[in-house]
Amino acid sequence: MKLVCTVLAALVGIFSILEIGLAAEPAEVEQFVNARIEIGEMMMNYFRGGERFGEGQRPSPEQMKAMGNEIQTRLVTLLSKHGLTLEEYRGRSKEIFADDAAVKRYLAEHPDLKRRYEALPLDRMGRGGSTGRGY
Repeated sequence: MKLVCTVLAALVGIFSILEIGLAAEPAEVEQFVNARIEIGEMMMNYFRGGERFGEGQRPSPEQMKAMGNEIQTRLVTLLSKHGLTLEEYRGRSKEIFADDAAVKRYLAEHPDLKRRYEALPLDRMGRGGSTGRGY
């Protein structure tokens, strides 16, 4: 019985440590929130007005591929300003933004960034149940 209690106490301690370790660090929250804001603004500007191919026209497969490459290049450049690679951002952003309290705390400290963050389209930025890439 004593062994079971000791093992349970150890497991609770380990889980507590792991849970604390999963909380996003303030520097990471800042890095990822700032990157997400810039990515969202970049994407909104890129597609602003839908005038790239004419009103109501869909791009050809070749144009879609070119757009994808251009967006990828812009994204990699933008993320490098924040010390991130595309793989790092995609791999960690879900975890960082899952710490809603840390994100809200950071935005509360920076009203100008909060305004920009809230202006982003919810359905395309990995918030609000998006099935997209979650930039």
